[in-house]
Amino acid sequence: MSVKRKKDFICLERVKGKIVNILEGLELHSLVFSAVEQTRIVNYVHELQELGSKGKLKERTYTAPQKWMRGKGRVTIQFGCCYNYATDKNGNPPGILQNEIVDPIPKLFKVIIRRLIKWHVLPPTCVPDSCIVNIYDKGDCIPPHIDNHDFVRPFCTVSFVSECNIVFGTNLKVVRAGEFTGSIAIPLPVGSVLVLNGNAADVSKHCVPSVPSKRISITFRKMDDEKRPIGFVPEPDLQGIEPLAYDMDKTKRLKSPMSEPYGRRQTIGKDGKMDARGFGENGSQSEPRYSTRSRRGSANKWRVR
Repeated sequence: MSVKRKKDFICLERVKGKIVNILEGLELHSLVFSAVEQTRIVNYVHELQELGSKGKLKERTYTAPQKWMRGKGRVTIQFGCCYNYATDKNGNPPGILQNEIVDPIPKLFKVIIRRLIKWHVLPPTCVPDSCIVNIYDKGDCIPPHIDNHDFVRPFCTVSFVSECNIVFGTNLKVVRAGEFTGSIAIPLPVGSVLVLNGNAADVSKHCVPSVPSKRISITFRKMDDEKRPIGFVPEPDLQGIEPLAYDMDKTKRLKSPMSEPYGRRQTIGKDGKMDARGFGENGSQSEPRYSTRSRRGSANKWRVR
């Protein structure tokens, strides 16, 4: 099974008097995780949620606000840094709270990060050192925003459990609680990774309208070096990750039913630990090896006038 990549999104809007493709820099990578791998990840997220609800994670790691209206109150679990979504009661502006401590990135999520780099989803120059898990109930949403520049570009969001839409536009409008209108809505398949860079990250706003059913997303981001928490130490096992090389001559052989996976697979157990059987960075779910040759995207374009 090969990863499917769409990099030719187009949505034209007038920005400061010029016609601009507000989706420049947007990529959607599908089939990055198998159904079995998705199940393991989702089960692990539920275990983290249970730990957080019992007070076994650091105070700022786990947040489960009371649901006082439709579209409010999704559970969040932050690792690597504590991000402040809005000015808090202490007057801290939105951004990374450098004096707050949260739990480090779990081992399973590091496996995901390494796959994102090795499979050419994120560049090796932008290895994530933080992440946030969003656990949605039916009706939960994320309002229109542009991600804070305490995080460098690109960043990505992985989708699990159910498909939903993400809406883009420079002038997103709130219709009612949890409902928004914009220039274009893009479906996010389960197991897919949406990468935001360029105009898609910095010119267009984005939002997730009220989801039709339960959903989990994990957003991986790299912090600006100057915005990292005080005393932050980079994870040693996330250093020096390089994308896999690609040999075009071996493509057919590697896709053959008789071909052997060229790396051992790793299983994620119930405790989030890895062994060498299932959830593999280089296993049979891997793509053929990569070369420096560029791939042409689909001819299909999404346009909004």
